[in-house]
Amino acid sequence: MPNREAIALLASYNADMNGRLYAAAARLPQEALRIDRGAFFGSLIGTLNHIVAGDTIWLRRFMGHPADFAALKPMAAIAMPGALAWRYSDDLSLLYTHRVRIDGIITALAAELTDADLAQPLAYRNARGDNRKHFGHLLLHFFNHQTHHRGQASTLLSQAGVDIGVTDLLEWIPDA
Repeated sequence: MPNREAIALLASYNADMNGRLYAAAARLPQEALRIDRGAFFGSLIGTLNHIVAGDTIWLRRFMGHPADFAALKPMAAIAMPGALAWRYSDDLSLLYTHRVRIDGIITALAAELTDADLAQPLAYRNARGDNRKHFGHLLLHFFNHQTHHRGQASTLLSQAGVDIGVTDLLEWIPDA
């Protein structure tokens, strides 16, 4: 089971990497962001939209946690995406504004967590039905999903001639 320090580290890594990813993507012309490069969600902008959609789906599910986290209250104003390929915007600047808002919520949630919160089970519903899993493990999945698709986005950027730089979590882990 992860502890709150590990989740805080992942939240920090997530926000920093998203900032780097969007900064790298901003070096491309808008048209290049929309080119279907054969990724799961087609284009770079499609992939970025998917990450935001996935985060939104999970954060809205996390609102059902018994702790009733204050950090998640702003999620009530963010609509649940209708699909995993949901498009918030094809404009990188507008999508980045939304991304920053979501990352702020994630960082605030990580700061609010206790180890007891992580051990709590969370009941949620997905396309396959009802589920009940430990919240800490769901958070690990949440961050892993982002990392997986940021890796795809990094590859798409590389194919377009843009280097995102170091992406290893190791760079964010403090020295002992």
